[in-house]
Amino acid sequence: MLFLQISLLAVLLGGGDSEDAFQDQIFRIIGTFSLHNRSWAHSWGSGWLGELQTYSWNSSSRGFISRRPWSNGNLSKKEVTETEELLEAKHNELLHLFHKHANEWMLEYPFEIQCTVGCELHSGKLKLDFWRFAYQGSEILSFQNSSWVPSLQGGTRAQKMCKMLNKNIILNKLIYWRVSKICPRFLLGVLDAGKADLQRKVKPEAWLSTGPSPGHHHLLLVCHVSGFYPKPISVTWMRGEQAQQASQQSDILPNADGTWYLRSYLDVEATKTSGLSCRVTHSSLEGQDIILYLDRPTSKGLIIVAVMVPLVLLLIGLAFWLKKRWKHCEPPPTLHPLERFQQPRDSKHT
Repeated sequence: MLFLQISLLAVLLGGGDSEDAFQDQIFRIIGTFSLHNRSWAHSWGSGWLGELQTYSWNSSSRGFISRRPWSNGNLSKKEVTETEELLEAKHNELLHLFHKHANEWMLEYPFEIQCTVGCELHSGKLKLDFWRFAYQGSEILSFQNSSWVPSLQGGTRAQKMCKMLNKNIILNKLIYWRVSKICPRFLLGVLDAGKADLQRKVKPEAWLSTGPSPGHHHLLLVCHVSGFYPKPISVTWMRGEQAQQASQQSDILPNADGTWYLRSYLDVEATKTSGLSCRVTHSSLEGQDIILYLDRPTSKGLIIVAVMVPLVLLLIGLAFWLKKRWKHCEPPPTLHPLERFQQPRDSKHT
C-alpha cells in the first residue's frame, strides 16, 4: 500500500521532484476510492509531509492513525477531531455520489478515484492546494475558490461531475474556510515539531555487481546504492572524469526503515571496462563522494610483495622440513674393527 500511495502522489502532483518537495515544504492528504460494484467499495488514505508519512486511514478500521509523535503539530485535540470528522464526512458523501451517479458520470465498474488536498510553504509564502481528483489515474477536476473546476482532459465526464458538486454551495464554502484556516497553521506546526526527522541524514552504502548479459561481448554493470536519506541523490557512471551518458537508473524505492534504494546500470563492451567508476553524491556525505572503481589500479611494488612473501615463507618451511627429515633418516655411527677389542675389561677378570 505504501508504494501505491507514493505513486498516486506523483500522479496527482504532476511528478514533482522530491528535492523540490522538501524545499517547498509540502503537506498533502491523499486518498483512493476503489469501487468494485454498486454494493462493495474500499478506500484508504494517508498524510505526507514531504517524503514522510504522518497519517494513515482506511475504510475497514476507520479513524486516523498518527505515524509520527509530532503528526498533529500544534493543533488542539478539538481541532484535530473536527478536521478528521470533516474529512470522513466528505469521504462518505463522495462515495455516495460516485455510486449514485456512476452511469451519469460514465464511471465503469470496477474503477478507482484518487484525490489529494493540502498546502505548501514556498519561499516563505503559504499556498493552499485544494482538492484535485483523478479517475483511473488521469486528473478530471479540482476545487478552486469554493467551487469545482473541470480539467481540460476530463471532457464531458468532468463537466457533469462539477455541475453536480457545485450545487452544494454551503458545504463548498465550509470546506474552503476550514482548509484555509487549518492547513497553513498545521503545516507550520508540524515543520517545527518534526524538525529532527526532516533534517535527518543517513549516509548511503554502495557496491558494484554485474547483471544479465545484454548482448554478445557486452557486460551490464550495476551500481547499487542503499540506505540513504533524504531522497535526493546523484549516481553517475564515470570513465575518468567523463560522465557516461548511456547509463540508466531505476526508480528510487523505499526501504523498510524509511531510507531509500536505487540502482544505476551501464551497458558496456567487455573489452572497454578500463577506467570505469561509479560516483555517488549525497547531502549526508558532505562533499566526500563515494567512488567505486571497477578495476582499481594496483602498484607494482604491492604486486611484488604479494607474490614474494608467500614464496619466501614456503621456502623457509620447506628447508625446516628437509632438515628434520634428514636427521630422522641418518643411520647410527659404526665402530672400527680394532675399537671393538679395546673396550675396558670387567674388574673381576683383571
